[in-house]
Amino acid sequence: MGAPLPAPELAGRHVVVLGMGRSGLAAARLALARGARVTGADRRADLVLPEDLLSAGLTPALGPHELDLFRQADLVVTSPGVPGSAPPLAAAREAGVPVWGELGLAAALLEAERGIPVVAVTGTNGKSTVTALTAQLLAQAGFRPFEGGNLGRPLSELLLAEATAPGNESRDIAVVEVSSYQLELPGGLAPVAAAIMNLTPDHLARHGDMATYAAAKRTLLDRVRPEGLAWLPTARGGHGALLERDLEALQAPLRRLDAHPGVTDDGATLHLAGTPDDGPLDTAGYSLPGAHNRANLAAAVALAVSAGARRADLDPAALRGLPHRLEPVATVAGVHWVNDSKATNVDAALVALEAVPAPVVALLGGEGKDGDDYSRLRPLLASSARGIVCFGAHRDIIAAALTGLPVHVVPGMTGAVGLAARLARPGDTVLLAPACASFDAFDNFEARGRAFAQLVRARARRTARARHQDLLP
Repeated sequence: MGAPLPAPELAGRHVVVLGMGRSGLAAARLALARGARVTGADRRADLVLPEDLLSAGLTPALGPHELDLFRQADLVVTSPGVPGSAPPLAAAREAGVPVWGELGLAAALLEAERGIPVVAVTGTNGKSTVTALTAQLLAQAGFRPFEGGNLGRPLSELLLAEATAPGNESRDIAVVEVSSYQLELPGGLAPVAAAIMNLTPDHLARHGDMATYAAAKRTLLDRVRPEGLAWLPTARGGHGALLERDLEALQAPLRRLDAHPGVTDDGATLHLAGTPDDGPLDTAGYSLPGAHNRANLAAAVALAVSAGARRADLDPAALRGLPHRLEPVATVAGVHWVNDSKATNVDAALVALEAVPAPVVALLGGEGKDGDDYSRLRPLLASSARGIVCFGAHRDIIAAALTGLPVHVVPGMTGAVGLAARLARPGDTVLLAPACASFDAFDNFEARGRAFAQLVRARARRTARARHQDLLP
Protein backbone atom coordinates (compact mmCIF):
# COMPACT_ATOMS: atom_id res chain seq x y z
CA MET A 1 0.00 0.00 0.00
CA GLY A 2 2.99 2.32 0.54
CA ALA A 3 3.35 5.52 2.53
CA PRO A 4 0.65 8.22 2.56
CA LEU A 5 0.65 10.18 -0.68
CA PRO A 6 0.94 13.98 -0.89
CA ALA A 7 -2.11 15.89 -2.06
CA PRO A 8 -2.39 16.03 -5.86
CA GLU A 9 -2.70 19.28 -7.77
CA LEU A 10 -6.29 19.61 -8.99
CA ALA A 11 -6.51 23.06 -10.57
CA GLY A 12 -6.71 22.78 -14.35
CA ARG A 13 -6.48 18.98 -14.30
CA HIS A 14 -8.98 16.54 -15.80
CA VAL A 15 -10.39 14.46 -12.94
CA VAL A 16 -12.67 11.50 -13.65
CA VAL A 17 -14.80 10.44 -10.68
CA LEU A 18 -16.02 6.85 -10.96
CA GLY A 19 -19.22 6.03 -9.08
CA MET A 20 -21.77 8.77 -8.48
CA GLY A 21 -22.99 7.72 -5.06
CA ARG A 22 -22.61 9.98 -2.04
CA SER A 23 -18.82 9.64 -1.87
CA GLY A 24 -18.42 10.18 -5.59
CA LEU A 25 -20.66 13.23 -5.58
CA ALA A 26 -18.67 14.71 -2.69
CA ALA A 27 -15.38 14.01 -4.51
CA ALA A 28 -16.72 15.64 -7.67
CA ARG A 29 -17.78 18.75 -5.75
CA LEU A 30 -14.38 18.91 -4.08
CA ALA A 31 -12.47 18.60 -7.36
CA LEU A 32 -14.66 21.25 -9.01
CA ALA A 33 -14.15 23.56 -6.04
CA ARG A 34 -10.38 23.17 -6.47
CA GLY A 35 -10.52 24.18 -10.13
CA ALA A 36 -10.47 20.81 -11.85
CA ARG A 37 -12.33 19.80 -15.01
CA VAL A 38 -14.48 16.94 -13.74
CA THR A 39 -16.21 14.06 -15.49
CA GLY A 40 -18.65 11.99 -13.45
CA ALA A 41 -18.80 8.37 -14.63
CA ASP A 42 -21.40 5.83 -13.58
CA ARG A 43 -22.77 2.68 -15.26
CA ARG A 44 -26.33 3.73 -14.44
CA ALA A 45 -27.43 5.34 -17.68
CA ASP A 46 -30.65 6.68 -16.16
CA LEU A 47 -28.95 8.32 -13.16
CA VAL A 48 -30.09 11.90 -12.51
CA LEU A 49 -27.12 13.97 -11.38
CA PRO A 50 -27.59 16.93 -9.00
CA GLU A 51 -28.21 20.23 -10.73
CA ASP A 52 -25.56 22.04 -8.65
CA LEU A 53 -22.86 19.76 -10.06
CA LEU A 54 -24.03 20.17 -13.64
CA SER A 55 -24.21 23.93 -13.32
CA ALA A 56 -20.70 23.93 -11.80
CA GLY A 57 -19.36 22.23 -14.93
CA LEU A 58 -19.54 18.50 -14.26
CA THR A 59 -19.50 16.48 -17.49
CA PRO A 60 -21.67 13.33 -17.20
CA ALA A 61 -20.42 10.01 -18.58
CA LEU A 62 -23.29 7.66 -17.82
CA GLY A 63 -23.82 4.12 -19.06
CA PRO A 64 -21.16 1.65 -20.28
CA HIS A 65 -17.66 2.88 -19.52
CA GLU A 66 -15.38 4.05 -22.31
CA LEU A 67 -11.94 3.00 -21.11
CA ASP A 68 -10.18 5.76 -23.04
CA LEU A 69 -11.87 8.27 -20.74
CA PHE A 70 -9.89 6.82 -17.84
CA ARG A 71 -6.67 6.40 -19.80
CA GLN A 72 -6.69 10.07 -20.81
CA ALA A 73 -7.51 11.52 -17.37
CA ASP A 74 -4.99 13.28 -15.15
CA LEU A 75 -6.50 11.69 -12.03
CA VAL A 76 -9.19 9.08 -11.36
CA VAL A 77 -11.08 9.24 -8.07
CA THR A 78 -13.30 6.33 -7.13
CA SER A 79 -16.14 5.62 -4.75
CA PRO A 80 -15.52 2.78 -2.25
CA GLY A 81 -18.16 0.62 -3.90
CA VAL A 82 -15.97 0.26 -7.00
CA PRO A 83 -13.48 -2.64 -6.66
CA GLY A 84 -9.86 -1.69 -7.16
CA SER A 85 -9.65 -4.33 -9.90
CA ALA A 86 -12.48 -2.79 -11.97
CA PRO A 87 -11.54 -2.49 -15.68
CA PRO A 88 -11.69 1.34 -15.79
CA LEU A 89 -9.25 1.55 -12.86
CA ALA A 90 -6.99 -1.07 -14.40
CA ALA A 91 -7.00 0.88 -17.68
CA ALA A 92 -6.07 4.08 -15.85
CA ARG A 93 -3.18 2.43 -14.03
CA GLU A 94 -1.85 0.85 -17.23
CA ALA A 95 -1.78 4.33 -18.76
CA GLY A 96 0.07 5.74 -15.74
CA VAL A 97 -2.91 7.68 -14.42
CA PRO A 98 -3.01 7.89 -10.60
CA VAL A 99 -6.09 6.33 -8.97
CA TRP A 100 -7.29 7.60 -5.59
CA GLY A 101 -10.16 6.73 -3.29
CA GLU A 102 -12.41 9.58 -2.18
CA LEU A 103 -11.41 9.32 1.48
CA GLY A 104 -7.70 9.19 0.68
CA LEU A 105 -7.98 12.25 -1.53
CA ALA A 106 -9.90 14.19 1.10
CA ALA A 107 -7.41 13.19 3.81
CA ALA A 108 -4.47 14.42 1.73
CA LEU A 109 -6.14 17.76 1.01
CA LEU A 110 -7.27 18.12 4.62
CA GLU A 111 -3.67 17.77 5.77
CA ALA A 112 -2.25 20.06 3.08
CA GLU A 113 -4.84 22.82 3.34
CA ARG A 114 -5.98 22.85 6.95
CA GLY A 115 -3.72 20.63 9.04
CA ILE A 116 -6.67 18.95 10.76
CA PRO A 117 -5.72 15.61 12.37
CA VAL A 118 -7.66 12.43 11.61
CA VAL A 119 -8.67 9.65 14.01
CA ALA A 120 -9.71 6.47 12.19
CA VAL A 121 -11.61 3.31 13.12
CA THR A 122 -12.06 0.07 11.21
CA GLY A 123 -13.01 -3.54 11.96
CA THR A 124 -15.69 -5.97 10.88
CA ASN A 125 -18.10 -4.98 13.65
CA GLY A 126 -18.40 -2.06 16.05
CA LYS A 127 -16.59 0.58 14.01
CA SER A 128 -19.60 2.86 13.57
CA THR A 129 -20.35 2.90 17.30
CA VAL A 130 -16.72 3.51 18.20
CA THR A 131 -16.52 6.36 15.69
CA ALA A 132 -19.61 7.98 17.19
CA LEU A 133 -18.47 7.48 20.79
CA THR A 134 -15.00 8.85 20.03
CA ALA A 135 -16.48 11.98 18.49
CA GLN A 136 -18.73 12.48 21.53
CA LEU A 137 -15.80 12.09 23.92
CA LEU A 138 -13.67 14.55 21.96
CA ALA A 139 -16.54 17.04 22.05
CA GLN A 140 -16.72 16.61 25.84
CA ALA A 141 -13.01 17.46 25.95
CA GLY A 142 -13.51 20.72 24.06
CA PHE A 143 -12.69 19.63 20.52
CA ARG A 144 -14.95 20.39 17.55
CA PRO A 145 -15.02 17.01 15.80
CA PHE A 146 -16.19 16.12 12.32
CA GLU A 147 -17.77 12.64 12.32
CA GLY A 148 -18.08 10.66 9.12
CA GLY A 149 -16.18 8.69 6.54
CA ASN A 150 -17.88 5.35 5.89
CA LEU A 151 -20.33 6.43 8.61
CA GLY A 152 -22.65 8.94 6.97
CA ARG A 153 -20.71 11.94 5.66
CA PRO A 154 -17.80 11.56 3.23
CA LEU A 155 -14.64 13.27 4.47
CA SER A 156 -14.70 15.48 1.36
CA GLU A 157 -17.73 17.24 2.85
CA LEU A 158 -15.56 18.62 5.65
CA LEU A 159 -13.43 20.45 3.09
CA LEU A 160 -16.49 21.75 1.28
CA ALA A 161 -18.57 22.86 4.25
CA GLU A 162 -16.61 25.97 5.22
CA ALA A 163 -16.88 27.32 1.69
CA THR A 164 -20.63 26.70 1.39
CA ALA A 165 -21.60 27.65 4.97
CA PRO A 166 -18.88 29.76 6.62
CA GLY A 167 -18.66 29.26 10.34
CA ASN A 168 -20.71 26.07 10.38
CA GLU A 169 -17.76 23.73 10.00
CA SER A 170 -15.02 25.17 12.18
CA ARG A 171 -13.86 21.65 12.98
CA ASP A 172 -10.46 20.96 14.49
CA ILE A 173 -10.36 17.14 14.29
CA ALA A 174 -11.96 14.47 12.09
CA VAL A 175 -13.13 11.09 13.37
CA VAL A 176 -13.75 8.72 10.48
CA GLU A 177 -15.01 5.20 10.10
CA VAL A 178 -12.96 3.47 7.41
CA SER A 179 -14.13 0.40 5.53
CA SER A 180 -11.94 -2.28 3.98
CA TYR A 181 -13.09 -0.99 0.59
CA GLN A 182 -11.75 2.48 1.36
CA LEU A 183 -8.47 0.99 2.56
CA GLU A 184 -7.81 -0.53 -0.87
CA LEU A 185 -6.92 3.00 -2.02
CA PRO A 186 -5.86 4.85 1.17
CA GLY A 187 -4.17 7.72 -0.66
CA GLY A 188 -3.13 10.42 1.79
CA LEU A 189 -4.76 8.93 4.90
CA ALA A 190 -2.33 9.35 7.82
CA PRO A 191 -4.21 9.28 11.15
CA VAL A 192 -2.84 10.45 14.48
CA ALA A 193 -4.62 7.51 16.11
CA ALA A 194 -6.36 4.47 14.66
CA ALA A 195 -7.92 1.22 15.83
CA ILE A 196 -8.89 -2.08 14.29
CA MET A 197 -11.72 -3.39 16.44
CA ASN A 198 -11.89 -7.03 15.28
CA LEU A 199 -11.76 -9.28 12.23
CA THR A 200 -14.38 -11.87 11.31
CA PRO A 201 -15.56 -13.15 7.90
CA ASP A 202 -17.27 -10.45 5.83
CA HIS A 203 -17.07 -8.92 2.35
CA LEU A 204 -15.38 -12.04 0.97
CA ALA A 205 -17.17 -11.62 -2.35
CA ARG A 206 -15.04 -8.48 -2.78
CA HIS A 207 -11.79 -9.52 -1.11
CA GLY A 208 -11.74 -13.21 -2.02
CA ASP A 209 -10.30 -14.61 1.21
CA MET A 210 -9.65 -13.68 4.81
CA ALA A 211 -5.95 -12.97 4.27
CA THR A 212 -6.73 -10.32 1.65
CA TYR A 213 -9.50 -8.87 3.80
CA ALA A 214 -7.14 -8.72 6.80
CA ALA A 215 -4.43 -7.07 4.72
CA ALA A 216 -6.84 -4.31 3.73
CA LYS A 217 -7.82 -3.69 7.36
CA ARG A 218 -4.22 -3.83 8.54
CA THR A 219 -3.35 -1.01 6.11
CA LEU A 220 -4.93 1.42 8.58
CA LEU A 221 -2.34 0.72 11.29
CA ASP A 222 0.48 0.98 8.75
CA ARG A 223 -0.69 4.54 8.04
CA VAL A 224 -0.67 5.90 11.62
CA ARG A 225 1.82 8.74 12.06
CA PRO A 226 5.03 7.99 14.02
CA GLU A 227 3.95 10.35 16.80
CA GLY A 228 0.52 8.68 17.05
CA LEU A 229 -0.76 5.41 18.48
CA ALA A 230 -1.96 2.29 16.66
CA TRP A 231 -4.59 0.23 18.53
CA LEU A 232 -5.34 -3.48 18.12
CA PRO A 233 -7.00 -6.11 20.32
CA THR A 234 -4.95 -9.07 21.47
CA ALA A 235 -5.35 -12.02 19.10
CA ARG A 236 -6.82 -15.01 20.93
CA GLY A 237 -7.19 -17.49 18.12
CA GLY A 238 -9.41 -17.15 15.09
CA HIS A 239 -8.84 -14.69 12.31
CA GLY A 240 -7.40 -11.98 14.54
CA ALA A 241 -3.99 -13.60 14.13
CA LEU A 242 -3.98 -12.36 10.53
CA LEU A 243 -3.62 -8.81 11.87
CA GLU A 244 -0.57 -9.63 13.99
CA ARG A 245 1.91 -10.02 11.15
CA ASP A 246 4.90 -7.66 10.92
CA LEU A 247 3.76 -5.47 13.79
CA GLU A 248 7.37 -4.45 14.36
CA ALA A 249 7.19 -2.65 11.00
CA LEU A 250 4.58 -0.18 12.23
CA GLN A 251 5.88 3.39 12.33
CA ALA A 252 3.63 4.23 15.31
CA PRO A 253 3.77 2.56 18.75
CA LEU A 254 1.30 -0.32 19.12
CA ARG A 255 -1.17 -0.34 22.00
CA ARG A 256 -3.69 -3.04 22.90
CA LEU A 257 -7.43 -2.53 23.29
CA ASP A 258 -7.57 -5.18 26.02
CA ALA A 259 -4.13 -5.25 27.68
CA HIS A 260 -1.26 -3.05 28.82
CA PRO A 261 0.34 -1.09 27.36
CA GLY A 262 -3.09 0.02 26.28
CA VAL A 263 -6.45 -0.10 28.01
CA THR A 264 -8.07 -2.68 30.29
CA ASP A 265 -11.57 -2.89 31.76
CA ASP A 266 -12.42 -4.35 35.17
CA GLY A 267 -16.15 -3.85 34.64
CA ALA A 268 -16.38 -0.58 36.56
CA THR A 269 -13.25 1.30 35.54
CA LEU A 270 -11.04 1.61 32.48
CA HIS A 271 -7.29 1.65 33.12
CA LEU A 272 -5.00 3.31 30.58
CA ALA A 273 -1.25 2.77 30.35
CA GLY A 274 1.13 3.84 27.61
CA THR A 275 -1.07 6.75 26.49
CA PRO A 276 -0.74 10.54 26.73
CA ASP A 277 -2.91 10.52 29.89
CA ASP A 278 -2.50 7.28 31.85
CA GLY A 279 -4.69 6.29 34.75
CA PRO A 280 -8.23 5.18 35.65
CA LEU A 281 -11.55 6.32 34.20
CA ASP A 282 -14.77 5.58 36.09
CA THR A 283 -17.46 4.17 33.77
CA ALA A 284 -20.41 4.40 36.18
CA GLY A 285 -23.58 5.33 34.34
CA TYR A 286 -22.44 4.09 30.93
CA SER A 287 -25.69 2.78 29.50
CA LEU A 288 -24.96 0.95 26.23
CA PRO A 289 -25.77 -2.75 26.78
CA GLY A 290 -23.58 -5.79 26.26
CA ALA A 291 -19.95 -6.76 26.67
CA HIS A 292 -19.24 -5.62 23.13
CA ASN A 293 -20.29 -2.09 24.05
CA ARG A 294 -17.84 -2.16 26.96
CA ALA A 295 -15.16 -2.97 24.38
CA ASN A 296 -16.46 -0.16 22.16
CA LEU A 297 -16.19 2.27 25.07
CA ALA A 298 -12.61 1.19 25.82
CA ALA A 299 -11.62 1.76 22.20
CA ALA A 300 -13.32 5.15 22.04
CA VAL A 301 -11.62 6.34 25.24
CA ALA A 302 -8.27 5.04 23.99
CA LEU A 303 -8.63 6.93 20.72
CA ALA A 304 -9.87 10.14 22.33
CA VAL A 305 -6.98 10.19 24.80
CA SER A 306 -4.54 9.35 21.99
CA ALA A 307 -5.83 12.41 20.11
CA GLY A 308 -5.33 14.75 23.07
CA ALA A 309 -8.42 14.45 25.28
CA ARG A 310 -7.87 14.38 29.04
CA ARG A 311 -9.48 11.70 31.18
CA ALA A 312 -10.80 14.32 33.59
CA ASP A 313 -12.99 15.77 30.83
CA LEU A 314 -14.57 12.46 29.76
CA ASP A 315 -18.00 11.33 30.98
CA PRO A 316 -19.02 7.85 29.77
CA ALA A 317 -22.45 8.26 31.38
CA ALA A 318 -23.32 10.98 28.85
CA LEU A 319 -22.59 8.83 25.78
CA ARG A 320 -25.38 7.76 23.47
CA GLY A 321 -25.44 4.91 20.98
CA LEU A 322 -26.39 4.92 17.30
CA PRO A 323 -29.74 3.92 15.83
CA HIS A 324 -30.19 0.32 14.67
CA ARG A 325 -27.62 -1.00 17.17
CA LEU A 326 -29.48 -2.75 20.01
CA GLU A 327 -31.93 0.13 19.86
CA PRO A 328 -35.00 -0.29 22.12
CA VAL A 329 -38.10 0.32 20.01
CA ALA A 330 -41.06 -0.31 22.32
CA THR A 331 -42.45 -2.55 25.02
CA VAL A 332 -45.82 -3.95 23.93
CA ALA A 333 -47.89 -6.15 26.26
CA GLY A 334 -44.78 -6.85 28.31
CA VAL A 335 -42.67 -7.84 25.26
CA HIS A 336 -39.50 -5.83 24.59
CA TRP A 337 -38.76 -5.10 20.92
CA VAL A 338 -35.13 -4.34 20.00
CA ASN A 339 -33.76 -3.19 16.64
CA ASP A 340 -30.25 -4.40 15.77
CA SER A 341 -30.59 -4.15 12.00
CA LYS A 342 -26.87 -3.30 11.82
CA ALA A 343 -26.14 -6.96 12.63
CA THR A 344 -25.43 -7.74 8.98
CA ASN A 345 -23.29 -10.84 9.56
CA VAL A 346 -23.27 -13.87 11.83
CA ASP A 347 -20.73 -12.51 14.29
CA ALA A 348 -22.72 -9.31 14.80
CA ALA A 349 -25.89 -11.34 15.36
CA LEU A 350 -24.11 -13.46 17.97
CA VAL A 351 -23.01 -10.32 19.82
CA ALA A 352 -26.57 -9.00 19.79
CA LEU A 353 -28.02 -12.29 21.06
CA GLU A 354 -25.51 -12.34 23.91
CA ALA A 355 -26.42 -8.77 24.89
CA VAL A 356 -30.19 -9.17 25.37
CA PRO A 357 -31.96 -11.14 28.10
CA ALA A 358 -33.59 -14.48 27.32
CA PRO A 359 -36.07 -15.74 26.35
CA VAL A 360 -35.73 -14.21 22.90
CA VAL A 361 -37.63 -14.38 19.66
CA ALA A 362 -34.94 -13.83 17.03
CA LEU A 363 -35.64 -12.36 13.59
CA LEU A 364 -33.02 -13.55 11.10
CA GLY A 365 -32.86 -13.00 7.37
CA GLY A 366 -32.09 -10.91 4.34
CA GLU A 367 -29.39 -11.29 1.73
CA GLY A 368 -26.63 -13.63 2.86
CA LYS A 369 -22.91 -13.08 2.34
CA ASP A 370 -20.14 -15.35 1.12
CA GLY A 371 -18.59 -17.25 4.01
CA ASP A 372 -21.51 -16.94 6.43
CA ASP A 373 -22.17 -20.09 8.48
CA TYR A 374 -25.55 -19.74 10.16
CA SER A 375 -25.07 -22.97 12.10
CA ARG A 376 -22.76 -20.97 14.38
CA LEU A 377 -25.92 -19.42 15.82
CA ARG A 378 -27.24 -22.80 17.01
CA PRO A 379 -25.67 -23.06 20.49
CA LEU A 380 -26.80 -19.63 21.64
CA LEU A 381 -30.25 -19.91 20.08
CA ALA A 382 -30.72 -23.39 21.53
CA SER A 383 -30.31 -21.97 25.03
CA SER A 384 -32.12 -18.66 24.65
CA ALA A 385 -34.70 -18.70 21.86
CA ARG A 386 -38.40 -19.17 22.34
CA GLY A 387 -38.72 -18.82 18.60
CA ILE A 388 -36.69 -18.06 15.48
CA VAL A 389 -38.33 -16.29 12.55
CA CYS A 390 -36.46 -16.48 9.24
CA PHE A 391 -37.42 -14.03 6.50
CA GLY A 392 -36.09 -12.57 3.29
CA ALA A 393 -34.10 -14.01 0.40
CA HIS A 394 -32.00 -16.43 2.47
CA ARG A 395 -34.71 -17.53 4.89
CA ASP A 396 -34.68 -21.15 3.77
CA ILE A 397 -30.87 -21.38 3.96
CA ILE A 398 -30.86 -20.00 7.50
CA ALA A 399 -33.74 -22.26 8.56
CA ALA A 400 -31.94 -25.32 7.19
CA ALA A 401 -28.84 -24.45 9.21
CA LEU A 402 -30.98 -24.30 12.37
CA THR A 403 -32.99 -27.48 11.88
CA GLY A 404 -34.25 -28.90 15.18
CA LEU A 405 -34.70 -25.49 16.79
CA PRO A 406 -38.08 -23.68 16.95
CA VAL A 407 -37.71 -22.20 13.46
CA HIS A 408 -40.46 -20.51 11.45
CA VAL A 409 -40.21 -19.18 7.89
CA VAL A 410 -42.06 -16.19 6.44
CA PRO A 411 -41.46 -14.18 3.26
CA GLY A 412 -40.77 -10.69 4.58
CA MET A 413 -40.53 -8.22 7.43
CA THR A 414 -44.25 -7.66 7.91
CA GLY A 415 -44.91 -11.34 8.38
CA ALA A 416 -41.85 -11.69 10.61
CA VAL A 417 -43.06 -9.01 13.02
CA GLY A 418 -46.59 -10.42 13.08
CA LEU A 419 -45.41 -13.95 13.80
CA ALA A 420 -42.92 -12.77 16.43
CA ALA A 421 -45.75 -10.99 18.25
CA ARG A 422 -47.73 -14.24 18.38
CA LEU A 423 -44.75 -16.27 19.61
CA ALA A 424 -43.50 -13.89 22.30
CA ARG A 425 -44.64 -13.92 25.92
CA PRO A 426 -44.51 -11.11 28.50
CA GLY A 427 -40.90 -10.63 29.59
CA ASP A 428 -39.50 -11.89 26.27
CA THR A 429 -37.31 -9.86 23.91
CA VAL A 430 -38.04 -9.78 20.19
CA LEU A 431 -34.68 -9.06 18.58
CA LEU A 432 -34.09 -8.05 14.98
CA ALA A 433 -30.51 -9.23 14.43
CA PRO A 434 -30.67 -10.40 10.81
CA ALA A 435 -27.15 -11.85 10.33
CA CYS A 436 -27.58 -10.78 6.69
CA ALA A 437 -27.32 -7.74 4.48
CA SER A 438 -30.53 -5.90 3.68
CA PHE A 439 -30.32 -5.49 -0.08
CA ASP A 440 -32.85 -8.17 -0.97
CA ALA A 441 -35.68 -5.90 0.18
CA PHE A 442 -34.23 -2.58 1.45
CA ASP A 443 -31.78 0.08 0.30
CA ASN A 444 -29.66 -0.39 3.42
CA PHE A 445 -29.75 -1.65 7.00
CA GLU A 446 -31.13 1.70 8.19
CA ALA A 447 -34.20 1.34 5.96
CA ARG A 448 -34.69 -2.18 7.25
CA GLY A 449 -34.45 -1.00 10.85
CA ARG A 450 -36.91 1.81 10.22
CA ALA A 451 -39.40 -0.61 8.64
CA PHE A 452 -39.12 -2.90 11.66
CA ALA A 453 -39.60 0.00 14.09
CA GLN A 454 -42.61 1.33 12.17
CA LEU A 455 -44.32 -2.06 12.27
CA VAL A 456 -43.62 -2.43 15.99
CA ARG A 457 -44.86 1.06 16.83
CA ALA A 458 -48.00 0.53 14.78
CA ARG A 459 -48.63 -2.63 16.79
CA ALA A 460 -48.02 -0.69 20.01
CA ARG A 461 -50.61 1.91 18.97
CA ARG A 462 -53.19 -0.77 18.16
CA THR A 463 -52.56 -2.45 21.49
CA ALA A 464 -52.96 0.87 23.33
CA ARG A 465 -56.22 1.61 21.54
CA ALA A 466 -57.60 -1.82 22.33
CA ARG A 467 -56.66 -1.43 25.99
CA HIS A 468 -58.37 1.97 26.05
CA GLN A 469 -61.53 0.46 24.56
CA ASP A 470 -61.53 -2.26 27.21
CA LEU A 471 -61.41 0.40 29.92
CA LEU A 472 -64.38 2.32 28.59
CA PRO A 473 -67.61 1.93 30.63
